[in-house]
Amino acid sequence: MPKISKNRIKQLVAFKQKKIRDEKNIFIAEGEKIVSELLNANLQIISIVATKDWIESESRISHKPVELLEANSEELKRLSCMTTPNKVIAYAEIPELLFDITKLDNKLTLVLDEIQDPGNLGTIIRISDWFGIEYVICSENSVELYNPKVLQSTMGAFLRVKVFYLNLDEFLREAKNKLKLPIFGAFLKGKNVYTTSLPSSGIIILGNESKGISKSIESIIDEKLTIPSFNLNPERIDSLNVSVATAIICSEFKRYTLK
Repeated sequence: MPKISKNRIKQLVAFKQKKIRDEKNIFIAEGEKIVSELLNANLQIISIVATKDWIESESRISHKPVELLEANSEELKRLSCMTTPNKVIAYAEIPELLFDITKLDNKLTLVLDEIQDPGNLGTIIRISDWFGIEYVICSENSVELYNPKVLQSTMGAFLRVKVFYLNLDEFLREAKNKLKLPIFGAFLKGKNVYTTSLPSSGIIILGNESKGISKSIESIIDEKLTIPSFNLNPERIDSLNVSVATAIICSEFKRYTLK
């Protein structure tokens, strides 16, 4: 098995920069679980850099036309975007997805307005996968899906959930006019999500971690929902983390449809 050279390390280190990833249409996947799922997906893997023991334990790579390079822990640390490097790093082509709004008909879809934290976006994609939500629509100023920290947080769910970046104002108006989908938004003040009748299909909007949902989008929303606090001193609590709120709201929508 060829060992990674200093020159190849230099070339791959460049992919830590978003600009280079965009130019080459490449994303980085780190960790045994994510790379394992990547090997099962129908995506073009360009290179895999891994420890000797990982290479010896993974039989699927022998059936794929991929550059496979052995590296030690120090070399992987140089390549890794994480604080603690993993045993394996893969470099793959970003798939081209075409958005078709009609695919959202009769489905539950999440819309994210200016989500900035990579961990939050990754966790929301993972939550979507758990609840069988196929599509997540992000505002154009949300954190990049192929940010390595986002991918890490999805734990492989990004391979199953389709994520698109759109002008939300235009998208929501089209969804309301063309598909007649009800639009819900998560707010600090709104109807109690635990006692409100919830449909099996529609659009759920979650807002920015500190600012909430944009005013321009708020006017398009049909129903404002809130997760009530059960704390005796709720004024002491700012708000729920957006990914936690997403899980609760998705759970209520799915639970209500089972009644």
